[in-house]
Amino acid sequence: DPCIIKGGDNKFHMVWTVSWNEKGIGYANSEDLIHWSEQKYIPVMHHEPDARNCWAPELFYDEDSEQYMIYWATTIPGRFPETDSTSESGYNHRMYYTTTKDFITFSDTKILYDKGFSVIDATILKEGTKYIMFLKNETLLPEPEKNIRIAKSNQLTSGYSQSSDPISPNWVEGPTVLKIENKWIVYFDMYRKHIMGAVASYDLKNWINISDSLDFPKGTRHGTVF
Repeated sequence: DPCIIKGGDNKFHMVWTVSWNEKGIGYANSEDLIHWSEQKYIPVMHHEPDARNCWAPELFYDEDSEQYMIYWATTIPGRFPETDSTSESGYNHRMYYTTTKDFITFSDTKILYDKGFSVIDATILKEGTKYIMFLKNETLLPEPEKNIRIAKSNQLTSGYSQSSDPISPNWVEGPTVLKIENKWIVYFDMYRKHIMGAVASYDLKNWINISDSLDFPKGTRHGTVF
């Protein structure tokens, strides 16, 4: 689950999932995508002794505050008991975040997205004054969702709406998004079929499945397109 963005310092910054069950994430930076800094472990959930995981961290660079937001999915057993039985193996994720200017000191971890269902794999883009979050509804029971939805906010770190109806098929994950001219393309990992898929839209409301037109290298899994 690597996420790479270009920051305000013109460096590429990358975060990634360290392991299946870890209370922190990985970080490194590069000027050319070839030579990378030493890998760093960021203990974003070490203050939560029961936290089970830190999955699919992503980065957003906020030009106004000149700082980075790192956000990821974590399960803390018993924290949201109403949905504890809706996902596999007791996982019941919500999105959390921290901010930093230098990847040395970090703000306290806070909740980013909780709308009453298990959520992972969020990615955020800014469009005008709006922040658009593409996320995966991780619900398995009573009926599988496992699809991509959209939430919007006027602020980067709070205020996101209830999620939209699904914009993708079920059983997909790891959305990564491009806007090319006036068309949005959301790529995702169709992980049961071991192929990449995508949907496209001009208005973020009406989506067309364009998976048949993709040509990815064999074995590609979800990451970042930019």
